[in-house]
Amino acid sequence: MGEAVMFPLTFDHHESKGIIPENMNGNDDSWFEEVIDDDLKWSFALNSVLHKVISEYQDIVLLDTKHFGKALVIDGKMQSAESDEFIYHECLIHPPLLSHPNPKAVFIMGGGEGSTAREALKHKSIEKVVMCDIDQEVVAFCREHLTANKEAFCNKKLDLIINDAKIELEERKEKFDIIVGDLADPVEGGPCYQLYTKSFYQEILKPKLNPNGIFVTQAGPAGVFTHQEVFSSIYNTIKQVFKYVVAYTAHVPSFADEWGWVMASDAPFCIEEGEIDKKIRETIKGELLYLDGASFCSLTVLNKMVSSTLKSETHVYTEDNARFIHGQGVGKK
Repeated sequence: MGEAVMFPLTFDHHESKGIIPENMNGNDDSWFEEVIDDDLKWSFALNSVLHKVISEYQDIVLLDTKHFGKALVIDGKMQSAESDEFIYHECLIHPPLLSHPNPKAVFIMGGGEGSTAREALKHKSIEKVVMCDIDQEVVAFCREHLTANKEAFCNKKLDLIINDAKIELEERKEKFDIIVGDLADPVEGGPCYQLYTKSFYQEILKPKLNPNGIFVTQAGPAGVFTHQEVFSSIYNTIKQVFKYVVAYTAHVPSFADEWGWVMASDAPFCIEEGEIDKKIRETIKGELLYLDGASFCSLTVLNKMVSSTLKSETHVYTEDNARFIHGQGVGKK
C-alpha cells in the first residue's frame, strides 16, 4: 500500500535504518503510520512491535495492532492482518480452484507467510502445493511468528522452495493445474515487478500450465481512486496472453481499500452461484469465512468507473515500462 513511519518515534522507509522500538507499552502515542500517497496516510494504534528484520530483499516488520491484531508489513506495506487476512487469501485461492474441474497441483509464487498454501490445502483433490518464495527471512519469520499457519507449513503435501519464482518455474519440468501470484505489490526497487510482465506470463508461466490450467494473481489496489495504479495494467497485460480473463475485487479493511485479483485461462470459466456452492460443499474441508457462490459472483461485478478503465486500458507491463504503486523497496533506498 505505501511507505511507513512510526510515531512519535520515526520509521522512515526511505532510510535503511529506521528507528523502530522493539517493545512498546501500548500507550496512546504508539502508532504505525503508512503513507498511501503523498497527501494520504493510514494509521494503526499499536500494542507493540513484535519483530523486525531487513533481509537481502525486503524490510519485514511484525506488529501487534490494537484494531487488527498481528499485522505483517513488508517494504512499508501492510501484507496481512490476522483479523481479516481470510478475505484476501480466500479470494486469491478459492475462485481458481473451484473453477478448475479437478485441481491436483498448485504452484504459488511468493506466499511466504503460508496463508495461501493453507487455503489451497483445504481442497480435497490437491496432491501437491509448491510454494516458492525468494526471501528465506520472510518464510522463517512467518513460520516462527504466525502461528495460524503452522499446520500448513507442516503438511506433507507442501513443497517449500526458496528461490526466484521466475527461475524456479523456468527450470521445472512438470506442469501445474493452478499457478498463483501471491507476490508483493510492484514497487520501485522491490523484487517482484518483473513477475507482472507480459514476457514472463507468455514465455515462462503459461507454458507451465496444464490444459485447462488457471492462473490467478493479486493485482493491487482496485478502489475508485487507486485502480489505475497497477490493477488495470495488470489486467490488460494478462489479457494479451490468455483467452479468458476475469477481474474481481473485495474490500479488505486493513488495506483501507478495495483490493483486486485477476484470474485467467485458455478455457472458459463457468461462474454460477449454485455450482460454486455445490463445489464448496463437496471439495473443501472445513468452512470458508468469506466466500460462497453469491458473494463470488458479486465480486466480479465491478463499478462503472473501474469497469470502464479496464475496457480502455492500453498499458502493458514490460521490464522497461512498468507501473509502480506508491513506496519503495530495499533496492531503491
